[in-house]
Amino acid sequence: MIPRLSGIGRTTRPSPTGFDRRLIAPMLLGSVLNPVNSSMIAVALVPIGVAFGAPPSQTVWLVSALYLATAVGQPVVGRLVDMYGPRWLYLVGTALVGVAGLLGALAPSLSVLVGARVLLGFGTSAAYPAAMQLTRSEAERTGRDSPAGVLTALAVANQTVAVVGPALGGLLIGVGGWRAVFTVNVPLSAACLVLGTLRLPKAARPTEGRDRGVDLPGMGLFAVALVSAMLFLTSPRSGHWYLPVLSAVAAAGFAVRELRVAVPFVDLRVLGGNVPLIVTYLRQLLGYTTAYAFLYGFTQWLEEGRGLSPSTAGLVLLPLSGSALVVSALTGRREAVRGKLLVGGLVQVTGCAALLLAGSGTPVWALVTVAAVMGVPQGLIGLAGQNALYRQAEPARIASAAGLLRTFSYLGALGASAATAAFFAHRADTAGLHDLALFMLAGSALLLATTLPDRSLSTPTPPERPEP
Repeated sequence: MIPRLSGIGRTTRPSPTGFDRRLIAPMLLGSVLNPVNSSMIAVALVPIGVAFGAPPSQTVWLVSALYLATAVGQPVVGRLVDMYGPRWLYLVGTALVGVAGLLGALAPSLSVLVGARVLLGFGTSAAYPAAMQLTRSEAERTGRDSPAGVLTALAVANQTVAVVGPALGGLLIGVGGWRAVFTVNVPLSAACLVLGTLRLPKAARPTEGRDRGVDLPGMGLFAVALVSAMLFLTSPRSGHWYLPVLSAVAAAGFAVRELRVAVPFVDLRVLGGNVPLIVTYLRQLLGYTTAYAFLYGFTQWLEEGRGLSPSTAGLVLLPLSGSALVVSALTGRREAVRGKLLVGGLVQVTGCAALLLAGSGTPVWALVTVAAVMGVPQGLIGLAGQNALYRQAEPARIASAAGLLRTFSYLGALGASAATAAFFAHRADTAGLHDLALFMLAGSALLLATTLPDRSLSTPTPPERPEP
């Protein structure tokens, strides 16, 4: 029997017999809260737009709001997890998910619904950094610095839920309307709270810089830069010229601030000395921009351009789950970071090119095939990025680094939602889908261009700890 892990940082620890498997359930369930909410909304955008009389250029904020919140929240919470341990951050975050679910289920307007998505974004920001910190702590406790099985379980759970989400969302909409997509967060939140309370370690590991607080000005500048950019990208007009200017000024101020402050929101000095990790973040951005553009753009086109119901559109996307799950299961225990990125990028290019042939008369079997093809890179690219980060990030800041990796995923989602709003300004028609496919094709080609010459991916190694 595996002994119970009673606390991180206590002098009395269980014998290093293996990973404490009782931690796996709360880790997995908490980490899927974001992808399930990210993916279920894909089939709900059209019904919500009909309910509130809003075009795609407005309902896209249901996507953007969640990712703006998580883009800021992930690195913040990741830093707090590194400082104070995972337990309380996990519990507070998952409680917010339940509150957001209730707010969304009762929302009287689109603006309130967007507010619920913001709260969801902040609430779902805690579980993944907490899981990565627990994984690192268990590796140190047991002396086994290769938790491939746990990392694979996290990746498979997130990928599977993300691609099952549209089918689940379509089912919930068919049974209880679009509000059921929000209501489902209440029992999920309750389950996380119970598991987290019973199984997560109670003691936090003290870390350097714990008492120096959080970089609130850095957080504010980061948020202003992102929100200003998104406001302009979702409605690019000459009269909105001040938005990109404001975004650029805030970004410059953010960089200056982070290079000078003792405990920054994002430690740019560490990133500046870790080029492999920076490139990993860039690939994460490129890979997820295409993945989310397909998820949201293709789903809306299925409903408006192809005329399918939300439940049918969700079923068309279901093969994403099967192919992503099979690929992750077959390749998960081998790092093979470069090989996964190359194959994933090539398949992604193929899938994007196939979208250029889609039209209102395309048979459903062909659309199902495209969905299955696009599941392959989802099963490879995310797993490759997670494995690369585990080897490239400084061990003492693994939760912060993991939170920042998720931030770059969400920046990709923001870019995808901006592109979707631009190409589907009034309606998700076939011409807009083809323009979106060209955008996705360019991002996939850039992913391949950053991977092909990078031989360091064959043997990723952790960075040396800086001298005190």
